[in-house]
Amino acid sequence: MASQDSKSKEGGQVDGRRLVMVSNRLPMSLERTEDNDWQTHPAAGGLVSALDPVMRRRGGVWVGWPGIADEATDTLRDVLDARYNADSAYRLEPVALTRDDIADFYEGFSNEVIWPLFHNRFTVCRFEPDYWQAYQRVNREFAHRISEVARAGDFVWVHDYHLVNVADELRALGVHNRASFFQHIPFPTADIFCNLPWWREIVYALLSYDFIGVQTVTDRINFLDVLTTLFDHVETQAGEYGIDINIGDDGLTRDKQQLRIGTLPISIDYDHIERMAASEDSLTKVQRFRGNWRDRTVVIGVDRLDYTKGLPEKFEAFREALRRYPELRTRVTLQQHVVPSRQRVPQYVEQKEEIERLVGEINGEFTEPGWVPIHYSFHSMDQAELMAHYQVADIALVTPLKDGMNLVAKEFCAAQRDSDGVLILSEFAGAAAELGDHALLVNPHDVVSTAERIHEACYMAREERCRRMDAMREIIRSHNAFDWVEEFLRAAGANQ
Repeated sequence: MASQDSKSKEGGQVDGRRLVMVSNRLPMSLERTEDNDWQTHPAAGGLVSALDPVMRRRGGVWVGWPGIADEATDTLRDVLDARYNADSAYRLEPVALTRDDIADFYEGFSNEVIWPLFHNRFTVCRFEPDYWQAYQRVNREFAHRISEVARAGDFVWVHDYHLVNVADELRALGVHNRASFFQHIPFPTADIFCNLPWWREIVYALLSYDFIGVQTVTDRINFLDVLTTLFDHVETQAGEYGIDINIGDDGLTRDKQQLRIGTLPISIDYDHIERMAASEDSLTKVQRFRGNWRDRTVVIGVDRLDYTKGLPEKFEAFREALRRYPELRTRVTLQQHVVPSRQRVPQYVEQKEEIERLVGEINGEFTEPGWVPIHYSFHSMDQAELMAHYQVADIALVTPLKDGMNLVAKEFCAAQRDSDGVLILSEFAGAAAELGDHALLVNPHDVVSTAERIHEACYMAREERCRRMDAMREIIRSHNAFDWVEEFLRAAGANQ
């Protein structure tokens, strides 16, 4: 481990301890240009959008992969030092990955095994032994990098399903800093989880953490059920910051027999979203977009390309609404933005083809002169443009089949500065636990009831729209990303 007089950037103090953030991706991506120079790009994704503002406020160290393959660690560090670390409130420490690592660890085990399994799609999992070997190897490499930059007393916070094994690998290296883990995606039921050939190894690795945070009560219950499947003697006791777990000595071969699990739903930087929505850049785009849509009711969807997001079901529900309620035709438009993702994974290629076929079918069935029912875009957007689309929209249609949280739902509400919008939300999104009393909840598999909700939202009285939206905005405002971090650190005992 690095010594106390390490030259790493100061900051991230938690009562004298630095915060060492660990995730698969750094918040900054690197790219070589054709003339062998370097470009930097802010990384996208819910995790980065939630944690980057927190790290900017706190400082500290963030360990992760900078998005480029087959580069030496020293090279990556030098580029980050020159392009980012010198002027940043926190330091980025790169983990170098090869193309084989990306293929087998990231695209393979992470996204063809854990991702579908934890989203109840275990029938599409590819349980390749080489994937598991790569997952262990890369987690070991992450642990090695952490051991190089962490000081005695630093608090290590590991994020998400790519890096479950990190704490176990740290212990093997003799690093015994307090380490906590946050699971951003759902945790499956025991009968689903146990389809994983290496499920016992994953459970043992999780037991190496001092604290585990999950998004919902359901995730916590599912994790405890997995423990009782593996161990005969599991005792739980409700504590101030979660559930304290004690496991008997009935086959557990590790020294660690206690941990705590807490339900800590992630949030957004509410103030930042509100400021971006009110920015001159965003408001200029709002005026242009409103001119395009005129007096039509705009339903917005913003989803990453993924089979868990329920995009085919969403389009079928919209088609059902147009069939059942002819008065919606020419009045309502679905503006669907799909953000590119994992385009080398076969299931994602198939998903893109399916949704584009559906869009073509529905537009072919209903298009009239001057009106196209679905405006589909496959692209990424900057934040000002996204905030403008949110503000122009009258209804957000957020209907994942399974989602750990879904920050789009929260961002849409935060951007509704006039509170005159309706959120239609899947009951299978983690956000439903917080916003479900005020959103219109749907089961995305039930296209008829979803169509009915679309119709209801289109004709909802302004007073009710504002009442519901005001309530959701207050929930999100009163529990923002910074509150979430502070709650996590308290629950994880970061000050101990």
